[in-house]
Amino acid sequence: MDRRDLQRLSRIRICEAKALAKLGLHDGAYYLAGYAVECALKACIAKGTRRHEFPDRKKVEASYKHDLRELVRVADLDDARVDESKRNLRFRNNWDVVKSWSEESRYRTNSASDARGLVEAVTDTNHGVLRWVKQHW
Repeated sequence: MDRRDLQRLSRIRICEAKALAKLGLHDGAYYLAGYAVECALKACIAKGTRRHEFPDRKKVEASYKHDLRELVRVADLDDARVDESKRNLRFRNNWDVVKSWSEESRYRTNSASDARGLVEAVTDTNHGVLRWVKQHW
């Protein structure tokens, strides 16, 4: 799997999340919206991988995690996220919603409000987390 595959998966998962949300299937919508951000962040990590470079073991292990905050750090986007949060209050609020997502959400039920809130935080055209990540992938 390469960077383009991860970008494609991110786009597919967010489309699926939106479709499920419209159908009232909140659990799947919630999970897939977060997973779309995870794939996008992993595309950013892949972008930073250099050909013929022997990867740092800790960075590789951290790249396989599902913690969005950790993936932002591994992708070297922490400073950029902080800067964007300072400039853009709506982005900061959206990030606050998105950062609480975890892969464990696939085992939980989610309210319509929570699912809608996460999908909107991810997809907001001008202030969404996915829009911001795509600037770096």
